[in-house]
Amino acid sequence: MRPVSIWQRSPWGLLLCLLCSSCLGSPSPSTAPEKRAGSQGLRFRLAGFPRKPFEGRVEIQRAGEWGTICDDDFTLQAAHVLCRELGFTEATGWTHSAKYGPGTGRIWLDNLSCSGTEQSVTECASRGWGNSDCTHDEDAGVICKDQRLPGFSDSNVIEVEQHLQVEEVRLRPAVGRGRRPLPVTEGLVEVRLPDGWSQVCDKGWSAHNSHVVCGMLGFPSEKRVNTAFYRLLAQRQQHSFGLHGVACVGTEAHLSLCSLEFYRANDTTRCPGGAPAVVSCVPGPLYAASSGQRKQQQSKPQGETRVRLKGGAHPGEGRVEVLKASTWGTICDRKWDLQAASVVCRELGFGSAREALSGARMGQGMGAIHLSEVRCSGQEPSLWKCPHKNITAEDCSHSQDAGVRCNLPYTGVETKETWYWDSGNITEVVMSGVRCTGSELSLDQCAHHGTHIACKRTGTRFTAGVICSETASDLLLHSALVQETAYIEDRPLHMLYCAAEENCLARSARSANWPYGHRRLLRFSSQIHNLGRADFRPKAGRHSWVWHECHGHYHSMDIFTHYDILTPNGTKVAEGHKASFCLEDTECQEDVSKRYECANFGEQGITVGCWDLYRHDIDCQWIDITDVKPGNYILQVVINPNFEVAESDFTNNAMKCNCKYDGHRIWVHNCHIGDAFSEEANRKFERYPGQTSNQVI
Repeated sequence: MRPVSIWQRSPWGLLLCLLCSSCLGSPSPSTAPEKRAGSQGLRFRLAGFPRKPFEGRVEIQRAGEWGTICDDDFTLQAAHVLCRELGFTEATGWTHSAKYGPGTGRIWLDNLSCSGTEQSVTECASRGWGNSDCTHDEDAGVICKDQRLPGFSDSNVIEVEQHLQVEEVRLRPAVGRGRRPLPVTEGLVEVRLPDGWSQVCDKGWSAHNSHVVCGMLGFPSEKRVNTAFYRLLAQRQQHSFGLHGVACVGTEAHLSLCSLEFYRANDTTRCPGGAPAVVSCVPGPLYAASSGQRKQQQSKPQGETRVRLKGGAHPGEGRVEVLKASTWGTICDRKWDLQAASVVCRELGFGSAREALSGARMGQGMGAIHLSEVRCSGQEPSLWKCPHKNITAEDCSHSQDAGVRCNLPYTGVETKETWYWDSGNITEVVMSGVRCTGSELSLDQCAHHGTHIACKRTGTRFTAGVICSETASDLLLHSALVQETAYIEDRPLHMLYCAAEENCLARSARSANWPYGHRRLLRFSSQIHNLGRADFRPKAGRHSWVWHECHGHYHSMDIFTHYDILTPNGTKVAEGHKASFCLEDTECQEDVSKRYECANFGEQGITVGCWDLYRHDIDCQWIDITDVKPGNYILQVVINPNFEVAESDFTNNAMKCNCKYDGHRIWVHNCHIGDAFSEEANRKFERYPGQTSNQVI
């Protein structure tokens, strides 16, 4: 094993960080590296498996002894420093809970705290060398950008174990390869080794092994296979065995974590009396390969799910939320690991977990944090079967919300490119009336007009386009504040001229005897949080914002929210709307800085981790209920109702409250986000509006 040289970087990368927020404190390297004295006597390497050459468990050699780093307080900034120690330009992520397997020997560093600009890990704060209360189950790892520092010598390579690794697994159909639909759910198990793809000897093969393979390939479970048929077929074929003696417990997230043996190059007799291992997997509902499988799965009695993923850009990833006492809440990331994440993934119809995410990597939730210190063996059918602690808000914050990335089946969707280009030369429209729920894997699965194209004309005006992004905003209304601040005001007409100009009154106001009389208004405050992973920005640029002289402000969005009063059966009896008078960061979380301010024609938007507050006492922050008769109603508020701005989750954009109006007073209660309750609780809400009063106004 050879040491890694350490080089010095110049601080000019800090200027780039001011210009590029994605830099996250990672300075750019200098083009003329010099050997750094700060880390003399230390050697660094990446270890563990399964992994790629630019990722792994971080190990440091000090005083001739190799050791690891505890994941307590570990951050992306520390990963940046360590990746540069290893000769890479920066980090793209980090891992915890010994994702690459537990190390051995000393745990050299604990509570490591770096700003990201240090030239050496020795400049970061910690508990001191060798001072740790961790176990190797808490070993930290890094994922570095696959780009070397300029001038980095080829002799200074990261440490790589000399033994073989299983890098990838696939199923190869034994028959009908050209006709079978994707994803492939049954076939010969093949592993990719350094010299190519090889088969696995089935001697001693178990259902536990199949379970691990199916999980890696994105399937939640396995089923029995007709081994007699495949053994008969194997007699007519030639085989290339590279692996044998596989013995999995069944909870492993990767085949490399199982006990296994590789054939040596000089082994002339391989798998005597055996045959290639064969696995048959059961796809989840989203990936059922045929209509027959879908019908079979749909015919099974399905209770309401108690686990869901929110905030992810792709299927099978997101913040983990669980249903408890009819209310959805998040999970604290303490002790969160691949075993617990895999239970979630399989429960939702995906494979085992690819990553167990901590630190609200998929955005912060709101409301309750239901669980902490979830400890799964990996064999549980549901996360709720795992030992866990029930906690209060004081024990954990939403900055510690746990998330997952699951293994997904290969469907071939990646090879169908959906093009987006200048439509000036388009001669044909192939789809119209497209309506998607958002969970589809391709446009083909969305509802549309079929062969009856409604839009016959071509050209830029009649063609759809998209702009793709890995991250998006996610707006959420603070429902409790609506309930706390709601009240009725009889406002004189002579004070509503600007509101009338903004179209904030009911239609009957047009025929009122201005300026005499009044309008009855249901007023409340609206506090809108951005819990996503990207800032919420108006679709239109500043050049197209509309100036409203009466109120003295610009509208960056004509309709930002809808306010409605509905009858129990959904009939609208009063409505209001709110233009984006001023989208700005009113307040932010403790560690987040404000970026948007409307003053002086400033940029409008809501930063991730911030919220915009429309107080109850400003114009148009109301519903005109002058014409509403006494009765039981539902108050509904919908943010971004026309879907003008991309969000990672639109299901939480609506808020509903029960309200009872007696003609003089109104009771507003049970305010909640549209997807905050269980299905049963929502049905009860719709069925019995206004029966309980917990607030008199």
